[in-house]
Amino acid sequence: DDDVSCEAVIRNFEKHNMPFPIVTANDGMEALSILRHRHETKRIDGRYIILLDLNMPRMNGFEFLRELRADNKLSPSIVFVFTTSSEDVDRMRAYEENIAGYIIKSTLDPKFNNLGKLLMEYGSTVTLPTVHPDNNNGSPLHAP
Repeated sequence: DDDVSCEAVIRNFEKHNMPFPIVTANDGMEALSILRHRHETKRIDGRYIILLDLNMPRMNGFEFLRELRADNKLSPSIVFVFTTSSEDVDRMRAYEENIAGYIIKSTLDPKFNNLGKLLMEYGSTVTLPTVHPDNNNGSPLHAP
C-alpha cells in the first residue's frame, strides 16, 4: 500500500533488468484474487515470489499470510516480508507463517539496490521443486 516504496522497487527491478514480470496488489484481498486467477485484469502465470507489506488496508499482511498458508495450492508460495516494522513480535509472527525472509525497509539503501540483489541471489542459489503436486502449470515453489 506504500506507493513510494512500490515505485522505487519497480524502478530498481527495471533498472537492473530483473528477468520477471512485476504484478502489484493494493492489499491482501486483491493479491489473493490475483494468485487465485480471479482478478479481472491482473494475472500471474508460472513461478513467483511475493514481497509482502504487513501494513495494508482491508487485509493486513498477517491475515494474508494466514489465508495463503491455508490454501493448498498457494501454501508453498515464497514470501518475503517487506515492511517498516522492526518489532520482534512482528518478525516472530511472520516467521511462524513460514516466510523466506523479513526485510525492514530502513535497512535497505534508498534505491533498494540490495533488495534486487538479494532476490537475484536467492533465485540463482536456492533450488526448489519446479512443479507442485497440486499445480501442473508451474509453481510458486521455484524462484524466477
